[in-house]
Amino acid sequence: MGKTIIVFGATGKVGCYTSIYLKEKGYNVIAVGRRKSDNDFFADYKITYISLDILKSANYEVLPQKDVYGIVHLAATLPATMNGYNPHEYVRSNLDGTLNVLDYAVKVGVNRFVYPKSWSDITYMIGSLNPIPADAPVKFPLDNDHTIYAITKNAACDIIQHYSVKYKFKYYILRFPNIFCYHPNPTYFVDGKKRWTGQRAIIEQAKKGEDIELWGNPNAARDVFYVKDCTQIIEKCLSANGESGTYNVGTGWVVTRREQIQGLIDIFGDKMHPSKIVVRSDKPDSPTYLLDISKTIGQLGFEPKYDYITYLKDLKHEMEINRFEKLWGKESDYLEGLE
Repeated sequence: MGKTIIVFGATGKVGCYTSIYLKEKGYNVIAVGRRKSDNDFFADYKITYISLDILKSANYEVLPQKDVYGIVHLAATLPATMNGYNPHEYVRSNLDGTLNVLDYAVKVGVNRFVYPKSWSDITYMIGSLNPIPADAPVKFPLDNDHTIYAITKNAACDIIQHYSVKYKFKYYILRFPNIFCYHPNPTYFVDGKKRWTGQRAIIEQAKKGEDIELWGNPNAARDVFYVKDCTQIIEKCLSANGESGTYNVGTGWVVTRREQIQGLIDIFGDKMHPSKIVVRSDKPDSPTYLLDISKTIGQLGFEPKYDYITYLKDLKHEMEINRFEKLWGKESDYLEGLE
């Protein structure tokens, strides 16, 4: 049996894909989530599932107390999943919860600790295609629903670095942009209100052959990053000999807004009556940015596998088979209250 890795937040989007990928790579994976039951989803992949609230330190006794090589800590309260707005939840989850996970990591003597951070801390640098370095100075936004989230994530990163130095384990902090993947939930929350995700709304329009509005500059561009490349980076953090530090997550390739929409039309659209793109230059632009992944490539040996169209084809396949239904349910389970 391979090295034991504990994935906290395993019932979330990135956590679920990561748990499965690490198992495929030969690790002994223990999936940890707050849900009381995973409906035996992880057992289908020969992965042990343990229900645990990371805020309750006494609960950690149910986890292995020795021989844990690495921890992938993905458990968090996210703005996109928060119904309403309660900044105290960010403090409890991202600070108190992370401290508990770190104390457990020290107790069992882990070698590696992997943790994601928000790209909100470098949004002051977006607006061009000048690659944003992994070690760029961080600043948090002051005026939106991500503010407290970004503050607490940055503080958690500082605490992780402190524990790493004091207790002698390697840490890898991954700056996540928007990570695309299939999940039957086609909604997210903005300032506590449920909305269609932009991509899923366009997919529905493309299926019906409806005209699709492209807001702002059609040449606005960014890296479109798929979860199955993200899981590869996480595994590299566990297996490579890269230095402790912060690493950008991405492919290094940009896709324009027009290319993004056209790709959705080509892969998901009505072939007999394909949608037309209607440019609305009077509307707000999408952000233009590119994260510099040279450090991720050089230190971790990462090689992206999914270009934009390859990703869309795989996304469509995942939507058709919905192999996560046992864990996440069906799309119809999430549509109530959608505006």
